[in-house]
Amino acid sequence: MNDENLRKKHRNSKQKRNYQKELDEYICLAEKEDTVPSLLLHSCCAPCSSYVLEYLTDFFDITILYYNPNIYPQEEYNKRVAELKRLTESMPVKHRVKLLEGRYEPEEFFEMAKGLENEPEGGRRCFKCYELRLREAALYAAKLKTDYFTTTLTISPLKNAEKLNEIAESLEEEYGVKALPSDFKKREGYKRSIELSREYDLYRQDYCGCIYSRKLF
Repeated sequence: MNDENLRKKHRNSKQKRNYQKELDEYICLAEKEDTVPSLLLHSCCAPCSSYVLEYLTDFFDITILYYNPNIYPQEEYNKRVAELKRLTESMPVKHRVKLLEGRYEPEEFFEMAKGLENEPEGGRRCFKCYELRLREAALYAAKLKTDYFTTTLTISPLKNAEKLNEIAESLEEEYGVKALPSDFKKREGYKRSIELSREYDLYRQDYCGCIYSRKLF
């Protein structure tokens, strides 16, 4: 079965999708064909990226995109991107990992969030934020001509992996770059990210990133 047939099989299925199992199938296909696909990986922070990099660098040539205009305040943004740089420089990897820092223009996030300021965490505002960041990832993936794009966001137990994958797949059609299915919290991925955070002494933030999530703490 080739890549295109895998995609049709998954998306035409009437059963609830298991995104981790789907990812396994793409990895098995690449190993069978003895290829190392290129991947644009949107990263939300170093702790979430730790397990994802440990896992995926065995199979993909990865370009990390740090694009998170939702993060508030700027000092917090600077701290998170610095930790991601430190992690990528210190983690042993099998295949290439390159880090790109995207634009930090918080006004993009605030414009997107207009009218949704009082939405609960995990609601419509968060879904719009997913789309904002995944759209930029898809755009970079198209420019760089990577084989796939995905995000580390699915590792969080507080993030909606089904919605993230749904948005990525809609952007795939728009930008012409394949969305790699993911649900990195599976197989104790989130637990492993905590272990790796301790191992690399990573700063673990206590709120998602935006001013609205910060108000909850």
